[in-house]
Amino acid sequence: MKVFYSETHRLHNPAFEVFDGGQRMPYFESPERMERILKALRASGWAEIEPPRDFGLDPLRAVHSDAYLDFLASAWTEWLVANPEAAAASDKTALLPATFAAKRDQMPESILGKAGFFLLDLSVPVVEGTYAASLASANCALSAAEFISQNIQAPSTRPSSILNSSFALCRPPGHHAGSEIAGGYCFLNNAAIAAQWLTRFGNVAILDVDYHAGNGTQDIFYARRDVLTISIHADPSFEYPYYSGYAQETGEGEGLGFHHNFPLPAGADAASYFAALEEACGMIASYRPASLIVSLGMDVYGGDPLGKFKITREEITEIGRRVRALGLPTAVVMEGGYNTDELGNNVAAFLQNFA
Repeated sequence: MKVFYSETHRLHNPAFEVFDGGQRMPYFESPERMERILKALRASGWAEIEPPRDFGLDPLRAVHSDAYLDFLASAWTEWLVANPEAAAASDKTALLPATFAAKRDQMPESILGKAGFFLLDLSVPVVEGTYAASLASANCALSAAEFISQNIQAPSTRPSSILNSSFALCRPPGHHAGSEIAGGYCFLNNAAIAAQWLTRFGNVAILDVDYHAGNGTQDIFYARRDVLTISIHADPSFEYPYYSGYAQETGEGEGLGFHHNFPLPAGADAASYFAALEEACGMIASYRPASLIVSLGMDVYGGDPLGKFKITREEITEIGRRVRALGLPTAVVMEGGYNTDELGNNVAAFLQNFA
C-alpha cells in the first residue's frame, strides 16, 4: 500500500496547548504520534512509504480563502515583529489569541486580532514551522488522491487492491479546519483538499470516522452535491466541536441531503457504531461516487485519552473491512488518535484491509 509521509511535520511542535478549563498542557497532537504509526507500518511488510510531491497553492486555494492562507503564511513573522521578546523564547512560546471573533464581519489589523479571527480555539497554537508542516500535510493528502486517480482514469487489469487505495500520513490533521478557520489541531483541511482535487474525475464521498465531528469538512462542502460528506462521531452536545455535527445538519441549497451526521452517545460500543456505519456505507453505495476519502481518526479506540467510545482494535479492523467492501478507489487520510502506545497498531489494523 502506498503511504505518503513527510518529515516536515516535525516543524510544528508547540510546547503547549491550553486545555479545557484553561489548563496549560503538553501538546497532545505531538510528533510522537507519527513515530508510532511509522514503526507499525514499517513492520507490516506491505507499506511503501514515500514523500509527497509539491502541488503548489492552487489546490489549497480551491478550498481555503486567500486571506486565511496569507494569515497562516505570515502569522509567526508578524507575531515576532509585534512581540520582539517572543523571539528570544521561540521554542517555548506560540501565537494564541486571548479573544475570539463572536462575529466575523471585520478582520482587525493587529496580529492578535487576526489570530482571534482565524483561530477557533486554544488547540491551534501557531509556531515557526506550523505553515510549512501544514503545507506538507496537505501535499501528502494530494499525493494519495493523485495515486488513486490512476485507477479512476484507466482501470487496471491487475487486482484492484494494487491501484485503488493509498494512505496519507498527515500531520497536522485537518478535518476541523474550515474554509478560513483553524481549530482542533487542524490548520488545512487535508481530506477536503484531496476531495476537491478528485472532483475532476467525478463525484467524491468523504467518510469521517474520527471520534470528533468533521465540522470543517462540513463547512466546506455544506452547499454542494458533488461531494457527499458523512461523519460518525461523538454527539457534539457533550463533545468538541460542540456547535456543529448534529443529525439535523444535512446540507443547504444544492447540498441539501448530501451531508449526514451520525452523533453517538458517550460510551458507544461496536453495536451502535456498526449500525451507523452500515447506514453510512449504504448512503455511499447509493451515491455511487468515483472515489472515496476516509478521514481516519483512531480516537474512537477505547483507550484514547480524548475519546469516550468503547471500540477495540478488532473492531477497528472490522470498520476497515466494511469500508474496503465498498470497492471504491480510496484515499485514507490521517486525522486524530492520541493513545500513542496503541496508535500505530490501531492504524495498521484498519489499513491492512486495503493492503
